[in-house]
Amino acid sequence: RRRLKAPLFFAAIGSRACIGGAASAPIVAAAFNPALVPVGVLLAILGYVFGTLGGVATAFLLQTVNGILHGG
Repeated sequence: RRRLKAPLFFAAIGSRACIGGAASAPIVAAAFNPALVPVGVLLAILGYVFGTLGGVATAFLLQTVNGILHGG
């Protein structure tokens, strides 16, 4: 957050979006300002997208490494 010079509420909303998902991120966003609720929803959805892509990429990487190590 400091390197990006982002406001504190982005860190709080992003953290809650990663842990609690779409259910709790808007609640934390509303605690700062009710107008930030859409930001909370957007960060939660982006967290789902990047989490899914990261999981698929990790599975592919591990499958490739397993094939190399075991000659399959």
